[in-house]
Amino acid sequence: MAYFPAFLKLDNKKILIVGGGYIAYEKLEHLLDFTKDISIIALELSDDMSMMIKDNNLLYEQKAYEVGDIKEFAVVIVAVDDIPLQAEIFAESKQYNCLCNSVDSTAYCDFIFPSYIKKDDLTIAVSTSGASPAMAKHLRIYLQNLIPDTIGEFLKEMKGLRKTIPKGKERMKMLDEKAKNYIQQWSNK
Repeated sequence: MAYFPAFLKLDNKKILIVGGGYIAYEKLEHLLDFTKDISIIALELSDDMSMMIKDNNLLYEQKAYEVGDIKEFAVVIVAVDDIPLQAEIFAESKQYNCLCNSVDSTAYCDFIFPSYIKKDDLTIAVSTSGASPAMAKHLRIYLQNLIPDTIGEFLKEMKGLRKTIPKGKERMKMLDEKAKNYIQQWSNK
């Protein structure tokens, strides 16, 4: 199955993570790059997970998952090593039109987490559609080393130009040329 690469706007979208171990911690760490509207349900938390929840003032309930816990959420991440529970939560997510990701079980996923690079306004996602997360990770590391540190400043400038120059073909051409020149300058170094 091929996954369509889309970037979700998470403003005003509540996210639930079920689980408190290392994988839940990894998912939480990634999500915090984009939103803080995250709640966690778990019987136990790893030390890292506990610290991250406290540091970011997130909601945590120490309990086992119960039917109905996802009804207020737009996205649920099932980060538990319990396939029947993953299947149960995935099925329930359909009732609430809630997007579901069950770690290491693509059969119970509406979406998967790509390996990604985030530098200011730039986000680049890399996916192997679940075939090899390790390959996606190493490709991300390779690409990350290619991106110049000045990319954030350049994108800030481009954003400002888009806001001030009237829309039209001339603006498109000028912005395209500016982006092309930036890439050429950085790739020639």
